[in-house]
Amino acid sequence: MMNLTLIDAFGRFGAKPASRLSSLSAMAADGAVVLNCLPAQFGHPARGVLRYEGRISASQAESRIATTLNEHLTQARDGSLPIRMIVSISGREKSGKSGGHHVRPDLVGKIVEFDGDHFVIDFTRPPAAHPAAAAARRR
Repeated sequence: MMNLTLIDAFGRFGAKPASRLSSLSAMAADGAVVLNCLPAQFGHPARGVLRYEGRISASQAESRIATTLNEHLTQARDGSLPIRMIVSISGREKSGKSGGHHVRPDLVGKIVEFDGDHFVIDFTRPPAAHPAAAAARRR
């Protein structure tokens, strides 16, 4: 797991965040939404599914950043856009080490629910990322 800056983590997906320190989302060059996630908001509702759930109103982000997140989630919902994941780790969560960010290029998310505040995103591995599925297609 790499320990990247927020700018570098967004950059791995071809996105540039509006704020160097606190952006929650950005649009990637390929049209995907890149989402800055917190570990505490993940769950596992089913095998092979990593669910991220939260509320924009609970983000404690400045209003400009929260508004941008709302716009990006609305675009993802309305346009069925893929969502890419950055995970932000604070120093406390890494046993005293400085915080940082890492990316999960192996997972792609889809909006399951979004009402303008509460959102649910399910991340899964695309079929090509499953070695058994790729091997079956080659046969």
